[in-house]
Amino acid sequence: MRVTRRPRLCLAGVMAASALYATPAARAAEPTVGHLTDLVDPFIGTQNEGNTFPGAAVPFGMVQLSPDTGHRTGYDYADRRIRGFSLVHLSGAGCRIGGDLPALPTTGDVTRTDYARYAAGFRHEDERASPGYYRVGLSSGIGTELTATARTGVQRYTFPATDKANVLLNAAQSLHKPVANAVEILDDRTVRTEITGRGFCRDTPPYTVYTLTRFDRPFTAYGTWDGATVTPGARTGSGGAYLRFDTTRERTVTATTALSYVDAHGAAVNLRAEGGRSFDAVRDAARRAWAERLGTVRVTGGDETRRRTFYSSLYRSFLAPNVGSDADRRYRGWDLRVHRAQGFTYYQNWSLWDTYRTQCQLLGLLAPREARDMAVSVLRIGEEGGWLPKWGYGTVETNIMTGDPVTPFLTNAYQQGLLAGYEERAYRALKRNADGVPPAGLPMAGREANAEYIAHGFAPYDKDRPRAKLGDSDFHQGGSVTLEYALSDAMLAQLARGLGHTGDAARYAARSRNYRHVFDPSTGFFRARDASGAFTGPADPAHSVGFHEGTAWQYQWLVPQDLPGLIGLIGGERAANDRLDAFFGYERLLADPAGTARQVWMHGDPYDYYDAGNAGNADKYNPQNEPDLIAPYTYLSTGQPWKTTDVVHAALTLFTDSPAGITGNDDLGTMSAWHVLTSIGLFPVQPGYGTWGLSTPVFDRVELVLDRRHWPSGGLTVTAPGTSAADRYVQTVRADGVPYGRTYLTTGALRSLRALAFTVGPRPSEWGTAPQAAPPALT
Repeated sequence: MRVTRRPRLCLAGVMAASALYATPAARAAEPTVGHLTDLVDPFIGTQNEGNTFPGAAVPFGMVQLSPDTGHRTGYDYADRRIRGFSLVHLSGAGCRIGGDLPALPTTGDVTRTDYARYAAGFRHEDERASPGYYRVGLSSGIGTELTATARTGVQRYTFPATDKANVLLNAAQSLHKPVANAVEILDDRTVRTEITGRGFCRDTPPYTVYTLTRFDRPFTAYGTWDGATVTPGARTGSGGAYLRFDTTRERTVTATTALSYVDAHGAAVNLRAEGGRSFDAVRDAARRAWAERLGTVRVTGGDETRRRTFYSSLYRSFLAPNVGSDADRRYRGWDLRVHRAQGFTYYQNWSLWDTYRTQCQLLGLLAPREARDMAVSVLRIGEEGGWLPKWGYGTVETNIMTGDPVTPFLTNAYQQGLLAGYEERAYRALKRNADGVPPAGLPMAGREANAEYIAHGFAPYDKDRPRAKLGDSDFHQGGSVTLEYALSDAMLAQLARGLGHTGDAARYAARSRNYRHVFDPSTGFFRARDASGAFTGPADPAHSVGFHEGTAWQYQWLVPQDLPGLIGLIGGERAANDRLDAFFGYERLLADPAGTARQVWMHGDPYDYYDAGNAGNADKYNPQNEPDLIAPYTYLSTGQPWKTTDVVHAALTLFTDSPAGITGNDDLGTMSAWHVLTSIGLFPVQPGYGTWGLSTPVFDRVELVLDRRHWPSGGLTVTAPGTSAADRYVQTVRADGVPYGRTYLTTGALRSLRALAFTVGPRPSEWGTAPQAAPPALT
């Protein structure tokens, strides 16, 4: 038994954390599954750079129909004018993309073609949103409602009585940079567009979307525009189109827009397959689809605010990746050719550097059929496009972020049993990626610094090296890239071992220890090395160079494959715990968890991590960005597992039910999935492998409804009766009634487990402190 120190509970800390837990009165009423959609607030994260959207979508839908207010990613709660309601948005992304075909209802003559000038005012008091539905009353007196299917967006406008009610369809303006656009009025109800754009964090290769919009009644007049010139009666143009209706008697106009990334025929196929229903029928179907998804997790306990933030995070976790194939199963691959998905649905939009840490594991647990198809889609990208992706949007690679995130993404799918029949194909693709560099003619950057990494054991840091391809360069972030490559090598070693490739398994396992080559014994921290092998940049880890969106302080725990080895480098468990305590501001955290989270960890601008060396919290935990998502669980490996609960429960106070209720970018559900998993008490502490760390749940009871084809148990119930700010420490754990002393579960154990029972108390216990209780090294 390890010698452990016991923290003293502080009354102020108990009171500050109380919002995480239930009062007896709050526990009295629990929502039914059918009403879980009422607990979701799509406005959470629309302020302070959460970059979520409040509009209408179905789970994993191709279409996200939402208002754009002028913010670079679409909607910002602080804005007061709406430029249009456009078809495509990425939930929580930090860079501009999508916003295709903004539509806006107006009245009177059409004289302006710049949507920043014809934008309509609105008030939040006149705005409502729920899963699959959005409505707003505009200052023009026009009401707008939005709903969606997987491949169509439906808008219903309620106009004043007028013979000049217009709907503007703007093909030339969006969130991305326009390249080429065309609009054509086909008949007195139908408009077709073709929109080509490029953008995201940096210019990317262009992509094209095709739309077909059909109205529920004929226009009375129409016209198109090119630039600022409006031509009444014209059927074609490069800017946009206006469609006019007489609403003196019938005041509503409904438009259904189908989207395709394949071609105009695909948009027509999608409209035939998913259009034709009334607005109310589509809205009700969207609500049912969300109720079914949200019903896979049923919680008891927690006040309504806690449940609302939880289910809103669960909702956002199901927004991406997105369906990319049309209703006829055709999709446009990364070779820009048209393919047909046989036996799977093709998905797109891959924020892999973010999602490999949390969201893909959550989807493998709760949406395994879709997660399987997502993994197959990534393999198809590698086969058709020539190399596996890093950060892909639609049909193009953006090369945003660094490292090798596709490896833990796919090895996680294997560990969760989602690659049946594809195991060797996945292995061949990952081996090629891990041992080589994409050819110059391909847009993918892959492991850009791989030759140097394999030869010398580290990726060199060279900030002046020109980018070989669009996007980010691994050479500009050599310190963190070495850690990311080594993590991926560890996960690939486990896949190789599972498939019987023992020689490769040993080789990749050896490479997974390359993190040691960027450890500087003179500072006790990781440090980037230049091409000659010399450590470079300031010795102060808070002002380090070569770490992507962070510092050496914030990357120091990113060795989940070998925490025992890392702890040994630092100087042993006591030294590691002292450093962890300093990193988290632990003594202050005990007294004021919420204050520590906001004032010590993440004070300042949400994007301070871009200049982390100059930020006031450069030597502290950053709960709003990906490099630190696993860090609180390091205590599971240092004999003090109760501190994991202290830290993650303090971090959970950052998730609120306000528009600023997400700390920085949500990154296609990454932060939301962290919130969901941490609240349940199960977290993937070795991303890419089947290890789930345990911490105290914040709900008395959580029921996970699981798909029996992938999870034989059919469901898992996690209980922690009486969990509260005062009683937050694990005393015992029982797995299907059997005492369980480890701080982790494997996916193999989880597959058959039906009940995980925590007992909690006011003080830390000996649970999880034995040497064999910690997650094992994978090296």
